[in-house]
Amino acid sequence: MPDDLLDPRSPHAWIAPLLSTLLTLPAAGTALFYGALSPMACDACNGAAADRFTDSFAVGWGVLRVGLLLSLVVLVASWALPWRRRRDPARVLLACAAPAVVLCAFVAFMGLVDWP
Repeated sequence: MPDDLLDPRSPHAWIAPLLSTLLTLPAAGTALFYGALSPMACDACNGAAADRFTDSFAVGWGVLRVGLLLSLVVLVASWALPWRRRRDPARVLLACAAPAVVLCAFVAFMGLVDWP
């Protein structure tokens, strides 16, 4: 039997990745922008408070960047899956996971930084 009869093409396979892209990219950009501006929160800090903030920010910034990179990988994977019906659940799962990874990375960043 031909493969098209066993696993037909999904006509609406693009919807979940598109919605995920429209949600993930602006959220990731906002998280990155906020994270990049965060060092200004400790402009007036000095001494031990500044050291604690700087050390914790370095860790939090790394976690945020890795999380945003991971969300981009998940988003690309949701687009890259073959557009066949049997791949629909995995595509939807990846499309939902991309913005969730952005949110988790941002929450982790906010929790790791020792704010003044």
